[in-house]
Amino acid sequence: MDYATLKALKPSEFEDAADGYRSMGSMAQAAKDYIENAVAAGMRKTLAGAAAEASQKQLQALAKNFHYTQTECGVISTALNGFAYDMAAAKRKLDAAIEDAQADGCTVNGDGSVTYPAGQKPGEEKVADGGTVAGSSGGSPTSDALERQAANIHPNPNYGKAMGYANRIADALKEATDTDAKWAPKLRALKADDDLTVSSRDWTDVTSDTGGVRQAADAYLDTIKPPPKNDWPQDNANWWKGLSEEQRAAYVSMHPASIGALDGLPSDVRDDANRIVLAEQRGAKQVEYDTWLKKEPEHYKPYISPVTGREVKGAMVPTEEWKEWNEKKKQFENGFKGMDDIQKRFDSYTSESNRPYLLGFDGNNMGRAVVSIGNPDTADNVVTYVPGTFAALESIDGDIGRAVALQSEAERQDLAHSTASIVWLGYDAPQGIMTDATETKWADKAEEPLGNFLQGIEEANHRDVNQTLLGHSYGSLVAGQTMSTHIDLPVDNAIMVGSPGVGVDHAKDLNIPADHVFAATAKNDLINLAPPPAGPLAPLNPKAYMELFDDHSIVHGTDPVSDDFGGVVFDVPAGKLPGSGGDMMPAHSQYWDERPLGSLAKIVTGGRP
Repeated sequence: MDYATLKALKPSEFEDAADGYRSMGSMAQAAKDYIENAVAAGMRKTLAGAAAEASQKQLQALAKNFHYTQTECGVISTALNGFAYDMAAAKRKLDAAIEDAQADGCTVNGDGSVTYPAGQKPGEEKVADGGTVAGSSGGSPTSDALERQAANIHPNPNYGKAMGYANRIADALKEATDTDAKWAPKLRALKADDDLTVSSRDWTDVTSDTGGVRQAADAYLDTIKPPPKNDWPQDNANWWKGLSEEQRAAYVSMHPASIGALDGLPSDVRDDANRIVLAEQRGAKQVEYDTWLKKEPEHYKPYISPVTGREVKGAMVPTEEWKEWNEKKKQFENGFKGMDDIQKRFDSYTSESNRPYLLGFDGNNMGRAVVSIGNPDTADNVVTYVPGTFAALESIDGDIGRAVALQSEAERQDLAHSTASIVWLGYDAPQGIMTDATETKWADKAEEPLGNFLQGIEEANHRDVNQTLLGHSYGSLVAGQTMSTHIDLPVDNAIMVGSPGVGVDHAKDLNIPADHVFAATAKNDLINLAPPPAGPLAPLNPKAYMELFDDHSIVHGTDPVSDDFGGVVFDVPAGKLPGSGGDMMPAHSQYWDERPLGSLAKIVTGGRP
């Protein structure tokens, strides 16, 4: 970059442009929210038919366009602020060098060279003529030493001063040139294709753009105080409150996954951040899937009889290469399922009361997600449901359906108060009944994140919210261990259904009054066959087995529905016998049927079952 360009440069103009893009992103977000929350939701509530369905698809595409615009504007705004920050540093160095040179009687010329006046060294009889010098940047120790030597022997004392100013100017120009070279490709990359369709490839470009800007804008981003390392919800909330709007926008655009995971932040902020993560990860998986489809190998090969060793005419079998390829294809498709099911919830709600909020998301490995039906920041009642064994992102639709049913029933029973119903799959659940589910390690790792999440609800709600923690199956162990290890957890009620034990021997060990701990297990739930922690497998008559040991222990502590546990037991239907409809554990899944659901809703709204 030349002297004239840097001298005329106004970093504030780029900051103004960044503000403009940030405002544009806010308008895009407002448009997206209006389409989703008012137009599309309102139409779903009142209209049906082919035309309504076609309109819904168009509205979803339009909302996706605005979401993409919102996200890219955030990235562009941060990039411009980062560029302005770096250029401002170089500009300050140039301005300071010019000011110092002029104050010392020198003149800075249009090409960055410095003219110095005539001067006379002490003891010299003759006045030396003035002159002009051009500086160089980044001198080595040797060249710097030579310059000092030249200044010492030069007859004009102003020569050395001018050379110093010229070098400072050259350093500023070098810094500006390097900044321009660093940012030019990053800024050029911030452009969309020329169609109106937001594709999976577009979202992978967002991920790439974000990574590039985050790397280039490190100096600017370092001026923003990072989140607290202790990850305590109150500290997270205070950190967020202490940021300016510009800083918040920059942090969300550059670190959406981090913001989406921060307990204590407002739900709408976490939802926005996590939906960016969802869109980016879904786009990346689709691109990877499409690439994989193109690698399909030969499907069939002739069948060779193992008896004769000859080809059987007309008989074909799948090749081993195709089997491996198809297995990987299924893995991709299973990975899509949970993401698509979450998105369907955003495409199907009918009012603000049952609007979903994505409070946590990670599509990697088994996948994790935290979905709230209703806004927990404004709700009077909040219930957090922890699913158990076999829970995973690919099957989260059923768990979200349970949260939806409970929220609807709670608001039907309590018209005067609002309820938010959350499914918390914020941990890796065990995937085997007789293996993984007999161990506590899955619950051990879930204690801290679940405790922080519950604290975060209290912090973000800013009101006396009635919180209920609902654990099903192994999820009741997660809930129980979390409550027993967090003395001041803001939980008013605990519900344990189909529980293999909650990790404690008595309801009072959960750090809330025992009469606020509720439990139910269906008569035909196979969880009744869970054995004590030490001993052989239970026979078909588990009650007789427990009487034999004069104990009510099951896998993970005292049975919550036993008298010894000391909680409140509520009735549920016996449930279907194993094998009904091909399901080996139908009774284990019936706690969200009509009758049990009514009891759950009563507890959630502050009543008794």
